[in-house]
Amino acid sequence: MSANDARKQSLYFPEEMLGEIQSQAQRLDRSLSWVVQQAWKIAKQELRKIPSPNDMLDDDPNAQRR
Repeated sequence: MSANDARKQSLYFPEEMLGEIQSQAQRLDRSLSWVVQQAWKIAKQELRKIPSPNDMLDDDPNAQRR
């Protein structure tokens, strides 16, 4: 997907979280979409650190789940 490939997508957020995103968008004079995109760019490296259930073998006694 190219950097200019825009696709429409509906996302649903808890009311409190949406309110916080809206407040930040207003403070920054940016769109909700821009704020969510920036948050993703900042957070994606941290999210990659979280192991998926598929990364852990159930029969591995040394595996620790978070």
